[in-house]
Amino acid sequence: MRIGVIGVGHLGQHHAKHYAKMKDITFSGVFDTDVDRAQLIANKTNTIVFPTLNDLLEASDAVSIVTPTPLHAEVAETCIKAGKHVFIEKPITQTIEQADHLLSLADKNNVLIQVGHIERLNPALMALAGVNIDPKYIEVQRLAPYTTRGTDVPVVLDLMIHDIDIILALVDSPVKNIRASGVSIMTDSVDIANARIRFQNGTVVSMTSSRIAKDKVRKFKIFQKDLYVTIDFLLGLTEIYRVFEKDQKDHESILTAPLDNNGRHREISYEKPSVTSFDAMQMELTNFVRSIRGKEKPIVDGKAGRDALDLAIKIHNMIIEDIH
Repeated sequence: MRIGVIGVGHLGQHHAKHYAKMKDITFSGVFDTDVDRAQLIANKTNTIVFPTLNDLLEASDAVSIVTPTPLHAEVAETCIKAGKHVFIEKPITQTIEQADHLLSLADKNNVLIQVGHIERLNPALMALAGVNIDPKYIEVQRLAPYTTRGTDVPVVLDLMIHDIDIILALVDSPVKNIRASGVSIMTDSVDIANARIRFQNGTVVSMTSSRIAKDKVRKFKIFQKDLYVTIDFLLGLTEIYRVFEKDQKDHESILTAPLDNNGRHREISYEKPSVTSFDAMQMELTNFVRSIRGKEKPIVDGKAGRDALDLAIKIHNMIIEDIH
């Protein structure tokens, strides 16, 4: 299998680096409108620069699309019509209409779309793989210091969309209603956003995203019956607190609560699951390769990427309406 990379900026260079190391594929090369940048990355990864997108497509069976977001739809359409499998960095496109068009094209051309929501593969989140998660309330914070990178899109589509994708994977229920607000501080777009989402099954989610914070923060707090989970995506730390009956012997108590209204003694246990460190992008791109070969399913397929975009756009539009 031959795989190429379209766009070798901040993220694209890492796609190139990982493909260059894979033993079971051929890294066909790179294409970027910035020829000097493309040559620099090609030299670092021992590959070639293609003069045009079509030249790269002729030499590839699949591609990573790591261009600026406004170009995703146009580039992906060209690739899909050429019969190429595509990995598109998030967000999948700028609009739902564009995303739906790509999904339809992919179906007609029998090719795979995978979307780069890399936080799905954060080791701290994956440490919950064996835990039965049935959330009632989730609180999310994703804060980052200001940088000019990513300001071509609003903060909801730049940062919050990571958490939206995770939430939609955790909560198996349609959205019932949304409340959202935000402000513009450093750019002409929304830089700070807060959204409160209620799902039809009763789950409530509160999310805050900011790209003008002093320090980076990426945290989840998940509350459900007899269970409380905290996840620190930056520190790679996952903590689980369980509530259980005092006479249950299979838990180690850290706290005994007072008698409740039913005369029961409730105790709380603490668990810190082992978090195995790994290269999330390497796993993500390996999953892409194996999905093309039919050995795995995409971690985030085109439909999931489309659904995350859909909710993100609804939140952003509500903020814009609130501002005006």
